[in-house]
Amino acid sequence: MLLAVLGLTGCAGQKAQENLRMAESKRNIGEAYMRQGDYTSALRELLEAEKMNPKDPFTQHDLGLCYREKKLMNDALTHLNKAIQVKPSFTPARNSLGRVYLEIGQTDKAIAIFKEIAKDALYATPHFPLANLGLAYYQKGEYAIALRYYHRALKLEPNFVFALHGLGKTYLAMRKGRLAMAYLEKALRLAPKVAEIHFEFAEANLLMGRTAQAKISYENAIDVAAPESEIATKARQRLRSLR
Repeated sequence: MLLAVLGLTGCAGQKAQENLRMAESKRNIGEAYMRQGDYTSALRELLEAEKMNPKDPFTQHDLGLCYREKKLMNDALTHLNKAIQVKPSFTPARNSLGRVYLEIGQTDKAIAIFKEIAKDALYATPHFPLANLGLAYYQKGEYAIALRYYHRALKLEPNFVFALHGLGKTYLAMRKGRLAMAYLEKALRLAPKVAEIHFEFAEANLLMGRTAQAKISYENAIDVAAPESEIATKARQRLRSLR
């Protein structure tokens, strides 16, 4: 009887280990789809992975990111919070949670999260929460504070496009066209396929009275944007108003 019990225990343990291996394989496939931008296929794989290993914080984080990309913010919040509950030290998940709060307009909650992350001396990429704080204060209209955080991020990572773009947007909002152009131009050199940066570079040119250059940048924004996207529509409207 003892041998039988030990045999059953061993089989159960082997099955559990096999489930964990299959869950990890499903998660890896899901993450490959995420890198391709195919979030529907990614979700299918990740939900299977979750069934096999619901307490894996990395699967929960990936699910949160997928739902965020699909604009299903309540689902995103659910899974990101699960990731943090399972692994409280999972700083990337906390950073992602802050970004979701930003996107749904709960700016103060986002700021609290990013400030806590920025204090984490072990976090390998502290320029991310600093730049996210820049974005949060930009959204609140507190531009001087936004600039301070963006500049702190750039001190750590001088070619961080998110912070360069953020500085350009902030200076543009402050009607400081020359400074806006300088940072947006550097951002464009590093990320020439980002339509939003082309659009804001056009706005900065227009602010400086450089209409011909602004038209070129609006056209560039249309060329790299998805045809029916909001940014492409705005760029076409701007071009029509300049004719």
